[in-house]
Amino acid sequence: MSEDKSYYFCGIGGSGMLPLAMIVKAAGARVSGSDRALDQGRLADKFQWLQDRGIKLFHQDGSGLVDSGQILIASAAIEDSVPDVAQAIALGCKRMTRAELLAEHFNAAPRSIAVGGTSGKSTVTGMIGWILTEAGWDPTIMNGAVMKNFVDDDSPFASSRVGAGDLMVSEVDESDGSIALFNPEIAVLNNVSLDHKSLEELRILFGDFIAKSRQVIWNHDDEESRALVDSRKPAETCSFGFSDGADYRAFDVEEKSLGSSFTMRTGGQDYPVALQVPGRHNIANALAAVAASCAIAVPIDRAIAAIGTFVGLARRFDIVGTENGITVIDDFGHNPDKIAATLATLKAFPGRVIAFFQPHGFGPIKKMGAELAAVFSENLDGDDRIILCDPVYFGGTVDRSLGSESIVDAITAAGGNAEHLAGRQDCGDRIVEIAQAGDRIVIMGARDDTLHAFAQSILAAIANNQ
Repeated sequence: MSEDKSYYFCGIGGSGMLPLAMIVKAAGARVSGSDRALDQGRLADKFQWLQDRGIKLFHQDGSGLVDSGQILIASAAIEDSVPDVAQAIALGCKRMTRAELLAEHFNAAPRSIAVGGTSGKSTVTGMIGWILTEAGWDPTIMNGAVMKNFVDDDSPFASSRVGAGDLMVSEVDESDGSIALFNPEIAVLNNVSLDHKSLEELRILFGDFIAKSRQVIWNHDDEESRALVDSRKPAETCSFGFSDGADYRAFDVEEKSLGSSFTMRTGGQDYPVALQVPGRHNIANALAAVAASCAIAVPIDRAIAAIGTFVGLARRFDIVGTENGITVIDDFGHNPDKIAATLATLKAFPGRVIAFFQPHGFGPIKKMGAELAAVFSENLDGDDRIILCDPVYFGGTVDRSLGSESIVDAITAAGGNAEHLAGRQDCGDRIVEIAQAGDRIVIMGARDDTLHAFAQSILAAIANNQ
């Protein structure tokens, strides 16, 4: 399918682009690309790693596109004025989105598992991929986050895995509607809640997603998921959750600061399970992963043993370190559900929370700013602190009239302790200034690969602030 084709990735260092580039390269394609971060001198280690694997990189000025036979892989949101896109148009190159190319590979796989839902997609994908790998299935895995279990010296950016087996596991995205491109054998539906699209749009997208699959693994505790399963009536379903009636049910839960333990009941049998990732949301994620793996015929004892050795994803409640009694955590939280899950995990244990949030664009503030403010207000108390910088902005014509200060104003009006500092470094300095022993600092945001380095810089500053 990819042999003898030449793909040019515009934004090749992105969390969705890089893993797909490695998958199509392994399938025999020629791969090259550009990235704005490369032009700006950021993330040098990542780009050197790509070059070391035979991927040619160019400035994002159109210079890497020289042949009409090259296929440009670029976000649908990138404007035609971007030099790479303008050059591709001038040459007559075919253009595909990342999702279109991924769906082409995914739908060609003999067996497939697609993981959808508003929250938890990357974690459940990583969990399923790890279980299947440990069980000997040798799957290909496409993820949007680095899977720590697969990281080694040769694969420091392990957001994908190329396997020799006939099974592909991938997260699929509803935010751009591309979930509609995928035809999975098994569809996992984690949840349905407000994020990039309205609930009405999401119900159509997720409903069509589960209707196309042979079997649906769905969240018994989520009302929207239940309503979709009831209305679409897929031929074969299997549910997971904490509530009575779930086919894979967790009870006797004991939460710990760095993990959890619980009993899983399925098929009339009880099984003890221990996780190395914290939070009730990760228990639900583990249930989904075990259910999906068993649907592929992994023995349940092997699935449980593997999930117990899963150590998580980068930027998913990723503990950067502790200095002077202060712990810094890096997290991908950017929509209300994800942020609520992270804050609930933190608030299950004593200690003040200092939450930093970088909104992932001006559009999301307009769409769900009130809900974002509410989730901070409802999950944090008077001793906690909330600090926001300006949203991520990489250029373009988006309306920037509503910014982070609107979220801060709403949190303050609800009685919370929030402040807005436009510059991210100013926020970092402020966090270091107010941090005290016993605090947990959580850095939250998406669409910006430099956030982890920002979290590391805060930890370093705290270590030097003696």
